[in-house]
Amino acid sequence: NYQFNVTSQRMQGMLLLVFAKYFHLPFLRGIQTQTTRTGLGGIWGNKGGVSARMNVFGHSICFLNCHLPAHMENSDQRMEDFESILQQQQFEGQAASGVLDHDVVFWFGDLNFRIEDLDMQVVKSAIDNNKLSTLWEKDQLNMAKGSETVLEGFHEGPLKFSPTYKFDVGTDMYDTSGKKRKPAWTDRILWRLRPMAQVSNSMSKRSSLSGLTSGTRVSQHFYRSHMEYTISDHKPVSSVFTLQFPYRVDMPLVTLFVEDEWTEISDGVVKFKVVPNFARSSWDWIGLYKVGFKHHKDYVSYVWAKQEESDFLRQEHQVIFTEEELPKDSGDFILGYYSNNMSSIVGVTEPFQFFLNVSCLLISPKIQLPASAAAGLSPSDSSDFTSDDEVKKSDSCDSSPETEEKQSSSWSSRRAEGKTANPNEPHSKDTSAHSSSSRPTGGTAGSFGDPVATDDRSNSGKNATKPEEP
Repeated sequence: NYQFNVTSQRMQGMLLLVFAKYFHLPFLRGIQTQTTRTGLGGIWGNKGGVSARMNVFGHSICFLNCHLPAHMENSDQRMEDFESILQQQQFEGQAASGVLDHDVVFWFGDLNFRIEDLDMQVVKSAIDNNKLSTLWEKDQLNMAKGSETVLEGFHEGPLKFSPTYKFDVGTDMYDTSGKKRKPAWTDRILWRLRPMAQVSNSMSKRSSLSGLTSGTRVSQHFYRSHMEYTISDHKPVSSVFTLQFPYRVDMPLVTLFVEDEWTEISDGVVKFKVVPNFARSSWDWIGLYKVGFKHHKDYVSYVWAKQEESDFLRQEHQVIFTEEELPKDSGDFILGYYSNNMSSIVGVTEPFQFFLNVSCLLISPKIQLPASAAAGLSPSDSSDFTSDDEVKKSDSCDSSPETEEKQSSSWSSRRAEGKTANPNEPHSKDTSAHSSSSRPTGGTAGSFGDPVATDDRSNSGKNATKPEEP
């Protein structure tokens, strides 16, 4: 149940992080992010919005984090900035091109709306006596939902917690400085379901939605503040939701097959199948991850899933993790297929165990450089230093000093064989057949939103820039 960092976006003090359980990764597609600056007329990013969108089991979801203008008198400016953010944030190649085109939108952040008409003493008295409904009636955002067209369809849970701004830093006391800011619910979380159709303009704004996305429901379990945090003049808020919608995608784009256990070097064979319309790239790769990985670059090792011409007629494909690409430690691992076109992991296995007989592990000895030579080398230079006297690997598992020397790998010989000479770069893949039994793991199966263009590394590198690493 651990969480994987699907994507993130930052703009000055605003940070948006999206996490998902690893077994949901194959069903997250079309991940994109956007930023919009509204400070100083759109020049400065101290105010504005950052967003992330994706398709989840075939349904489009957008997360929008905003920091809107401050102060009581700027309610209209807050609405103008919000509309500007919605207009400017457009996503590429998606049916849901704008924020409000998505099936579900979550809007949150320091929205900076204040409590009107009531003076400081009345507000504090209502807080002390837990009469928060009196304050909610005068909340600018709550009132704007009844008059601003752009807010139609947005929902918010009841504000049963005290206003979250402004506090003396390091305390739970409201502002005692000379400014004496009036408490307000500046920090908010709202959501919206996309309307299925709009009715006649003659109908009232309150009834302008004829229905919501079929089969989609959002349930809020709690909405609360966290008064124990004192490092800011704001108190953070959080909410937990359940999204219910019918599956539109039943199958990952890539299904990986792997042994229950890797106990021999020969077990490092990974077979996989792709759905017919999936556009592979020569820059796709399969990563080996320890259980608990947080990001697609947290791999222990990886191999390229390069597409050969002969692969077009195959239903099943194969890559091999060589001895050098196997983990040095035992443990529970997961394999994930990373799509370069989609910038995401599109297939994962269930966790499997890895442990090898220590006597069979082949470890290359470190090369000791003279002090004078080592002093003149950068880390990248030293990775290419090798000796032509290093001997090739042996199939023997004898751990005697003589056989260990014979078993050490040679980067020079790898270079002579046309393989990479830099251990930090991906190794060549091996597509030879393997007879070991394997089992399918990871999820049920469907496809949608597949890209139509591929990037073939074998085509002289046209229009492609080789990354340093995946």
